[in-house]
Parts: sequence; structure tokens; C-alpha cells
Amino acid sequence: MTRSVLLIACGALARDLAQIVRLNRWQHVRIQCLPPDLHNQPERIPAAVRDLIERNRRQYEDIFVAYADCGTGGKLDAVLREFDVERLPGAHCYEFFTGRDDFQSLSEAEAGTFYLTDFLVRHFDRLIRKGLGLDRRPELKDAYFGNYRRLVYLAQNNDPELERLAACHAEYLELEYEHHFTGSHRVEQQLQEHVVRWQHRGEIA
Repeated sequence: MTRSVLLIACGALARDLAQIVRLNRWQHVRIQCLPPDLHNQPERIPAAVRDLIERNRRQYEDIFVAYADCGTGGKLDAVLREFDVERLPGAHCYEFFTGRDDFQSLSEAEAGTFYLTDFLVRHFDRLIRKGLGLDRRPELKDAYFGNYRRLVYLAQNNDPELERLAACHAEYLELEYEHHFTGSHRVEQQLQEHVVRWQHRGEIA
């Protein structure tokens, strides 16, 4: 019997996760997303995840959290331990898209790097310009980004329009621009391993 699985996810991953679930034909997997704006208030992530777990744990046989630590300082992991729920590995989405070793290499090459994903490129104006108040107080740009030297676009898809936008965002922030294709295969692999492991556990129960 197929066992139902809920993915509690950051809204920034919604498009990638939906594609992964569709391509793998996981009809027993459902996705429920939290607002991506929580990235600007990471202290709210653990409570928001806890709320979704508590509201859904009787409906689903398994729950998996598609977040990294995402700036919660270990508080998200403390919540997940209470419910014996797993999450994606790593400190943030940049790391699970690139892999730990590649991200470390990028960081060591230039510590002052600002990273964008496909989602952040698409929603740069809402999350960065407006979210940080730069549209109202452009002088804050130096306060927020004065210590950065480059912008690295970690691309999940080969999309010329997103590449063009990312380069424009780098120019706006007055940062050197680099493009690195990551794809979503590392996230897909983690989900495959979890879903298959959980399904096998149910078959032998």
C-alpha cells in the first residue's frame, strides 16, 4: 500500500518541488508551502513549521521538511526532533542546491558573496528592493551590501531571461556577476531517498 507523505516546504522551493513530484509520479506526496518572505524573518520559521506538523501529522503517515536550517540557529532542528521529522541537509538552500563542497569553494573564493536562486531572481524587487526598503531609502543599499564584492546566481534552470535579470540585479547592487548552474538534482536525490526509505519501512511493517 502506498503511504501518504507531506512535504512542508519553503515557498521559494514550490516550483522545483512540484516539478520533482510530477516527474517522479509521486501521487501519494503532497506539498504545503510556507511564505517565502519568512527568509527575512527566520526566527518565525520554527513556529510556522511546528504549526503545520501539528495540524497535519494525523492526516499523513510521513512528513518531510524541505527547509535547511535557514538562519534559525538550530531552532528548526529542535522542533523537528520533537516530532521525529527529517529535513533537507545543510545550513541554507544555497548549500543544498550546490552541495556542501561546492558551496564551501564558492565561499572561500570570495567571502563577500551575495547569492541568488531562480526564485530570488524572479522576486528580487519584492524581496530585496521593497523587502529591505531600498525602494524608499536607496541610501540603505550601501549599508546592506557595502561589504559584498560579487553576486553569484545559482541557477536551477537554464533560462536566458533569468540570467539577464540576475545580471541586472548585480549591476543594480554594483557587484561583480557570476553564473553557476546547479540544477535541482541534489534536492531530488534527497527526496527520493527519503520517500523510498519510508515506503520500504511501510512495506515491512
